[in-house]
Amino acid sequence: MHPATAMASESCSLMWFRKGLRIHDNPALQHAANASTKCFPLFVIDPHYMEPDPTAFSPGSTRAGLNRIRFLLETLVDLDSSLNNLGSRLLVLRGDPSQVLIRCLKEWSISKLCFEYDTEPYYQALDAKVKNYASVAGIETFTPVSHTLFDPADIIHKNGGTPPLTYQSFLKLAGIPSWASSPLSTSLSSLPPIGNLGSLQVSAVPTLEELGYVDCSEDERTSFRGGESEALRRLRESIANKEWVAYFEKPKGNPSAFLRPATTVLSPYLKFGCLSSRYFYQCVQEVLRSVKRHTSPPVSLLGQLLWRDFFYTVAFGTPSFDRMRGNRICKQIPWKESDELLAAWRDSRTGFPWIDAIMVQLRKWGWMHHLARHSVACFLTRGDLFIHWEKGRDVFERLLIDSDWAINNGNWMWLSCSSFFYQCCFHFSLFFHPPKLQLLCCQYHRIYSPITFGKKYDPDGNYIRHFLPVLKDMPKEYIYEPWTAPLSIQRKAKCIIGIDYPKPVVSHDSASKECRQRLGEAYELNKKLGGMVRDEELNELKRRVEEQDKSMEYKTKRQKQTLIG
Repeated sequence: MHPATAMASESCSLMWFRKGLRIHDNPALQHAANASTKCFPLFVIDPHYMEPDPTAFSPGSTRAGLNRIRFLLETLVDLDSSLNNLGSRLLVLRGDPSQVLIRCLKEWSISKLCFEYDTEPYYQALDAKVKNYASVAGIETFTPVSHTLFDPADIIHKNGGTPPLTYQSFLKLAGIPSWASSPLSTSLSSLPPIGNLGSLQVSAVPTLEELGYVDCSEDERTSFRGGESEALRRLRESIANKEWVAYFEKPKGNPSAFLRPATTVLSPYLKFGCLSSRYFYQCVQEVLRSVKRHTSPPVSLLGQLLWRDFFYTVAFGTPSFDRMRGNRICKQIPWKESDELLAAWRDSRTGFPWIDAIMVQLRKWGWMHHLARHSVACFLTRGDLFIHWEKGRDVFERLLIDSDWAINNGNWMWLSCSSFFYQCCFHFSLFFHPPKLQLLCCQYHRIYSPITFGKKYDPDGNYIRHFLPVLKDMPKEYIYEPWTAPLSIQRKAKCIIGIDYPKPVVSHDSASKECRQRLGEAYELNKKLGGMVRDEELNELKRRVEEQDKSMEYKTKRQKQTLIG
């Protein structure tokens, strides 16, 4: 048979992996396998996400820190192994994803393109290019919604074209997932073979070194290994304890528990789609049906998954969701600009051990407990430093292995009291999520103390001693406030404050008071103008606040001079 005739008689599908890096409950992969004679499982290494950026503040690429890149590579190796068991393998190419995809569609004579639908703006723009080409070329495109429990577009449509802005209204609109009562496809027996790869230079999953990361040695790194196999193992381990699942309730949890984290730590696996949120939902439902009593949303385990969908829906339906300006649901606040304070927070040099230890854990592990996230987010924004939530969001986006566009942005707005704070909220165990379950009209008056909050969970300061070994010999009476220790105690602990460990960058009492005042003024301006705050009005408020700061600094300086005199 002539090669062209043989090619024409074949039905070649391309399965484009991005998230959804799994075999179980993967409708796009299943559709790619159905009625296809050849199937090409593909992952494209996007240079701006994966290749080293020597100018970044931490090892990694332009967009991601080394921990998340390593986690992704481990996930891809695991996926490749699973595909091998099905008679296939993962094909890896590098380059601009849309250009690579279009070349593959041509070179491999693809008649069916399958990939999971993604609501993030980056993927929306990318997918539009690929779909347009496929449409013109007459290629079938199948893009199911399987990263979330619900289709965000359906929820928004039910709500009249805008996303619901409270959790309760979201629940009423969402109801029970349409697929919830039907068994999900959790396995495949085989996949069609890979066809002729043509001239494309396909590779195996690269190592960090092959991506250009020369020195990958670290004194301590994340203990969370990527991949579907590990995700399912962790899920089995979590749901095996039926009592724990049934009585799961937030805001309970210990942010200082690091040797054995007080949560499921399934968030990075859900972020990359190593674990299907739908399969997770069904597994939890099965446990709940077998017990007499259990907790309910918003504090239950299912409630946490529903919070995830809530943020995905609001993010998908809100233009400029990742920015303050142009974001209709975000309070306009005249945040400070201080690269020095931002760097001190980011690099664990604030002089507050509880805050600095959390930021060390973030850098080393790429993960920390949700209450620890609350503490450092509050400290950076409305609690002490009054730095823009977008700056903190960028640091989390880079360093977290579970960094998720919708959830990260939503929670930074929440914790900075820029949005969402007017409804009931609670601690979220799987992801970085909202504060305590209570109605808060003026939530900015409630601040996580960088001194007393951690002490409540870990009075001996073992968490601090682990992540800040410079303070390991500091007596527990001073571990959260080492600047108050007498010099003799500091010498004995081999840690002189101001030399071995920094002095506090601010006085918490005065800084938190100032933050509350600034937020109060910003709220009044937003209320007065119905949220339609223009740049000139925001800048004028910022100017007035800065003048007040200078006046306060002058008065403080005069008082000190008087006391000295």
